[in-house]
Amino acid sequence: MQKLGYGPDKRLPVTVSTRNIPPYRDPAVILIDQLKEIYLDGVLEPVDTTQWYPKIMRKDYAVGLNVTEAGVDDPDQQFYENYVCGSDRNYTGYCNPEVDRLVDRQSMESNSDQRKQLVWEIERKLVEDDARPVIFYPRGATCRHPQVKGLTVMVNSIYNGYRYEDLWLDN
Repeated sequence: MQKLGYGPDKRLPVTVSTRNIPPYRDPAVILIDQLKEIYLDGVLEPVDTTQWYPKIMRKDYAVGLNVTEAGVDDPDQQFYENYVCGSDRNYTGYCNPEVDRLVDRQSMESNSDQRKQLVWEIERKLVEDDARPVIFYPRGATCRHPQVKGLTVMVNSIYNGYRYEDLWLDN
């Protein structure tokens, strides 16, 4: 930013648009705080939900903070939905055929260590390309009582696999 003429005495104002609900607004506030470190003074523009998705589809924002609503913690779902050329939810329009090929390779890789290496390679490439940077990863958890029996929790998400047909209480 200093090479562009910005610094502590000359800051760049920017509007940060996001959906007007806490899971969007809260990270936007964190982003605005982080932008101060690089001489950007962010102003929050909360957008009504009915207008938010049309706004991002039109790319009608200077900085837009969006969340990726994913129920599965797996690279396939994230990469294909958010970064692969032509994906409907690739709102920024990022497109890199090399990354697409790497995404396909990691998707087919059965060796978990090799797959992790491919995923890290994709992540590095996405960072180098400034492709829809990730601000933070939220945490989620579930709780249950020890007398609840028969619940199988999925290894890749807290949101899928909640089938209660086999649940029972042990009093």
